[in-house]
Amino acid sequence: MKIAVIGTGYVGLVSGVCFAEIGNEVICVDKAEDKIVCLQNGKVPIYEPGLKEMIHKNVTGGRLAFTTDLPTAVAATELIILAVGTPSLPDGQADLSYLIAAAEEIGRAMNGYKIIAIKSTVPVGTNEKIRSLIQMHTIYPFDIASIPEFLREGSAISDTLNPDRIIIGVDHEEPIAELLELHRPLTDQILVTDIRSAEMIKYASNAFLATKISFINEIANICEKVGADVSQVATGMGYDKRIGPSFLRAGIGYGGSCFPKDTEALIQIAGNVDYEFKLLKSVVEVNRDQRFNIIRKLELELSDLKGKTIAIWGLAFKPETDDVRDSPAIEIIQTLLSRGAQVKAYDPVAQDNFRRQLTHSSLTYCSTAEDAAAHADALCLLTEWKEFREMSLTRLETLLRNPLLIDGRNQFSEEQLASTSFIYYSVGRPNLSKGIKEPRPVILF
Repeated sequence: MKIAVIGTGYVGLVSGVCFAEIGNEVICVDKAEDKIVCLQNGKVPIYEPGLKEMIHKNVTGGRLAFTTDLPTAVAATELIILAVGTPSLPDGQADLSYLIAAAEEIGRAMNGYKIIAIKSTVPVGTNEKIRSLIQMHTIYPFDIASIPEFLREGSAISDTLNPDRIIIGVDHEEPIAELLELHRPLTDQILVTDIRSAEMIKYASNAFLATKISFINEIANICEKVGADVSQVATGMGYDKRIGPSFLRAGIGYGGSCFPKDTEALIQIAGNVDYEFKLLKSVVEVNRDQRFNIIRKLELELSDLKGKTIAIWGLAFKPETDDVRDSPAIEIIQTLLSRGAQVKAYDPVAQDNFRRQLTHSSLTYCSTAEDAAAHADALCLLTEWKEFREMSLTRLETLLRNPLLIDGRNQFSEEQLASTSFIYYSVGRPNLSKGIKEPRPVILF
């Protein structure tokens, strides 16, 4: 097919490149001229493993192009995929202004029948509003489809080319055959449903995964008080096929561009129809509080943080991405700075993006993990990058002024700690805390 993808963020860029990879002719469109020039010059504005190489392959093969010229791209293609951002407004609702502007321009540019697929995450009913808006700007027939994305940053290419499922929401039969043909090379797990259900599937999926994360973090907090090991608890739970092992890793909570935004938006969607989503509100509250366990554990050992030097390993919200949107590191570092601490931070990929979000006279960005740790009173691991996990703890101990390690992602094992004198805190594994190597005794009542 000849496809125009409007928006070159994570979703749009990865989707467009992957559709080219399976043999389609794709034009990726963005209003940001600097981003398009960057892509045309073979550079990638986001960090995603394998993406740069795949872009080069498909541009060279003549299947992929980049432009700021939306009208020309729309006129030259038969399928238009809308993948523009829908960030949160202050009240939690999705900001649809970018989507509306793009839809109006698409309507004015149409020169014949088109299929217009919305891949952006949007509230229920948005596709219908976009259809009405386009109709006001064109005389040509078209069909609307909702095709939500489910990719994960850091594994976006694999998720796009090997999806668990494809959801296609339509209200007419005409576009179904072409949309099935487009997606069948990716998977045969395709659900064709109505548009409103497709819109809700996206929100419901992300809300459920966020719920699993907050649930296991609550279990971890209880484990710390009763002497259980959350990693063992999660393993035991995961064997149950009704539960599964995914998203049961205790830590400092979720972040990124999807879960925080989509949970807040779904709470608003429910509120707009006079339904209070109590469970999801609790999920959000738990997640917000979980990151501050880092601060509480620091204060337990150091008491007053004023004048203390705290090393931070990891600024991205997850490994294998440079995305710092809603990263727990933002609030954690801001809290440390507000309490008078000096902060030395390092991330192998996300540092430049984080610096754009946060600068402070007491915040130093370091060039290596060891530089960040050197002469610090404590080290906090916030993102589970491989290089942190593979660091020699005996070497690390010699760098720190004080052997206090707060592991917010449960990256280190009892074996790694055995030959050190670290005061060590993880999440939900109290048997490893404060250098205690033996499991706590079982108390029978």
